[in-house]
Amino acid sequence: MADPVNLSAYRDDTLWAVVALIGRTSRVAEVFSSRMAALADQAWREQQVKAYAHFLRTSKQPVPAYMVKPIKRAELPRGWRPVPALGFLQGKML
Repeated sequence: MADPVNLSAYRDDTLWAVVALIGRTSRVAEVFSSRMAALADQAWREQQVKAYAHFLRTSKQPVPAYMVKPIKRAELPRGWRPVPALGFLQGKML
């Protein structure tokens, strides 16, 4: 008979990622342990982009889209850093 699994020692490494999309390019913008926090961050980022929509159109910058998806901790690239919501103002979108 197999030994029982100790569920308290089991560590779920699934995180919720807010992913920024521009064309075919995607990048993990931010990572959260809960889906609700990721959805709140996605809404905030979309609100920030909407606030600067006119600026983006006049400067011919692509408008990022955001989505939330589950991601494993091991899937994050080494040296990953969060993407600022208004990174396009500094020329660092993706």
